[in-house]
Amino acid sequence: MTVPLGGIPLADHAAVYAALADAGYTDVWSSEVNGADAFTPLALAAAWQPGLRLGTAITPAFTRGPGLLAMSAAALADVAPGRFALGIGASSPVVVSDWNAVEFTEPFRRTRDVLRFLRAALRGETVDGAFDTFAVRRFALERPPAVPPPLLLAALRPGMLRLAAAEADGVILNWLAATDVPRAVTELGQRRPQFEVVARIFVCPTEDAGYARTLGRRMITSYLTVPAYAEFHRWLGRQEALADMWAAWAAGDRRGALAAIPDEVVDALILHGSPEQCRAQVSRYVDAGVDVPVLALLPTPEVTATDPAALATLVARLGRDAKESA
Repeated sequence: MTVPLGGIPLADHAAVYAALADAGYTDVWSSEVNGADAFTPLALAAAWQPGLRLGTAITPAFTRGPGLLAMSAAALADVAPGRFALGIGASSPVVVSDWNAVEFTEPFRRTRDVLRFLRAALRGETVDGAFDTFAVRRFALERPPAVPPPLLLAALRPGMLRLAAAEADGVILNWLAATDVPRAVTELGQRRPQFEVVARIFVCPTEDAGYARTLGRRMITSYLTVPAYAEFHRWLGRQEALADMWAAWAAGDRRGALAAIPDEVVDALILHGSPEQCRAQVSRYVDAGVDVPVLALLPTPEVTATDPAALATLVARLGRDAKESA
């Protein structure tokens, strides 16, 4: 499950993590956009539910200096030895430049360089020298983790997917349908041992299809108009299906862009239906090659974050298969 859950203060997440563990969830994965940072929710989970595996999906490669990113990762790996995976990615110009005042240049090479730096630093090595996009002078962790965390790379298109396969311990996929997974997996080709395919999957567990599609359309126009995601979906074959949305958006017609998104695209990217129906749809990602399906729970008209008991019931219904198979 993606954490933290929206609308619930971090201080109240002890009950959330307990409900997730009781429902059979194995992992909690954070993100880092403009809500909580990636590490604090996972540190709380490590303290409150030490059986859960932890992962970042993702921590941007630009917004922390290489040494600080290594220190944050090492600290969490120290708290949860063998249970933490560090996922990094390029993020986006909005997050990196507009919100964090860092120049977003050469995202492929920067992410590759951070990956290589972290590999050495988290093994306790002294890193001294120039990478293509930055230089580090004699950095060594004072507290290197006894168990270095696996390093995962967020990837959309072939270049980054191949980099993940060649140098990372796993890949993190995002904003794709179950039917898109084989294309991404094929690009991975030969992989490192014990390589993991992680995918964040948006789930709106409601049988009110109109509500779910309205929410889904808003999310799609927010994300798939970002150049990197637009190119990703062109590569996946959605040029024709999304061309009218992109044209309306470029013309400043936000309402027209929303209306131009076909139902079938929304239904492929935003899973909805009863919790049981959503579970069945998630299983299709696993069948297609995803090792770790990470649910991102979206709000529904039936359950709000102000009703903890109903929310706990909902996550339990979504996770029931996991508990029964544990």
